[in-house]
Amino acid sequence: MMAMRREHDLLGSLDIPDELWGIHTHRALCNFPFTGRRVSVRLCRALALVKQACAVTNLEIGALPPEVGAAIVRAAVSVATGEHTDAFPLPALQGGAGTSFNMNMNEVLANLALTSLGAPRGDYARVSPLDHVNLHQSTNDVFPTAVKVACITSLRELSQALESLQQLLQDQERQQAGVLTVGRTELMPAVPMTLGAQFASFAEPISRDRWRTFKCEERLRVVNLGGTAIGTGLGAPRRYVFRVVDHLRELTGYGLARAENMIEQTANADVFGEVGGSLAAAAANLGRIGEDLRRLHLLGEIQLPAVQAGSSLMPGKVNPVIAEAVVATSLKVRARISLINEAVARGSLQLNEWLPLIADETLQAMEELLQAARMLAAHLPGVVALPAVCARHLEESPALVTAFVPHLGYERCEALVQRFAATHQTNWRTFLIAELGQELVDRALAPAALLQPNTR
Repeated sequence: MMAMRREHDLLGSLDIPDELWGIHTHRALCNFPFTGRRVSVRLCRALALVKQACAVTNLEIGALPPEVGAAIVRAAVSVATGEHTDAFPLPALQGGAGTSFNMNMNEVLANLALTSLGAPRGDYARVSPLDHVNLHQSTNDVFPTAVKVACITSLRELSQALESLQQLLQDQERQQAGVLTVGRTELMPAVPMTLGAQFASFAEPISRDRWRTFKCEERLRVVNLGGTAIGTGLGAPRRYVFRVVDHLRELTGYGLARAENMIEQTANADVFGEVGGSLAAAAANLGRIGEDLRRLHLLGEIQLPAVQAGSSLMPGKVNPVIAEAVVATSLKVRARISLINEAVARGSLQLNEWLPLIADETLQAMEELLQAARMLAAHLPGVVALPAVCARHLEESPALVTAFVPHLGYERCEALVQRFAATHQTNWRTFLIAELGQELVDRALAPAALLQPNTR
């Protein structure tokens, strides 16, 4: 039979399982029976770091008994390093602006501290979730701060993954620099180009995404820790308010700064809309790359690695599943960003009560982009260019004649198109050599000439 203990809160007393969490968590589990994702482990670890900084600050100013404060710090360290993840059972989707999750953390840290002091769980007269663990805090300052810390951690990982992806795309750019192919607009042949230039056009937006994620971190570094309920710092001593962010900065290694206007920072969540915009851009770029890799594979100009059988009916069929998964991720992330923006806009007066939703969608979007970038990066070294197919497509395409416009002018090139059609030939290069001579054809179709402005 499950061990139970009795706890009480504002609404009365309950018998609850003898777990690390307490009555507030128990009520939230009953109130929010959502299945699926729990609160992010990354967010749990970030909030534990925030609680550690708060406890250290309270010890420093003499607001906590030394034995109790030290026990809370030890408990917070254990959670921040990844222990006790099963003690945080709440779903990511919940009401209350994060209060349930904050109380879950308070209760877990209190009971861990009690255990380390040799006291039974639930002996809150000795270590209280509210009077000790949550001292000089409210959900409205610790939770948004934890969300920002978790997001910075995720952004740094995403930025590293994008850097690796960019380098691999640039490797393909160099390897395919001499492969002539068809440049297309509106899915129709347009002008000659190199396959290397195609991969360069993949690499550059990923470079911009790296820059955007770097800039996002600057916004996330501004926190309202110490502002308590609506940002006024009600109930928090001045010494605490001016030291707690310093301690959190030391613990995380991030350049966190206390907001100049704590009321404004508590009320508004537009920073997550800004972050979401950068994530949406990265998602769009990854999706575009995935789509174009599929098209080039379909055209036979590149060959994507075969990673699994493509059909339960058609023998030998292999599909571009990695590129498809990247596109699917792009669609999903951009949908998440739309949800984030809607939740940002629905904050009311002194608080955005939808921050748990914003937090979960933002962290999930970052995780999905991280995995998509890594997946695509792992796929790229196996991409093989097929120069013979590229050359055949180019030589059979009217796009080839566009390279001669700078040398002959538009009308003369148009006349060449008409003469070519009348001959019923299929190879433009052979036709142009016969019409214009080998030297001009070689000069106009040199890879370097196709990618530089005409200087005649």
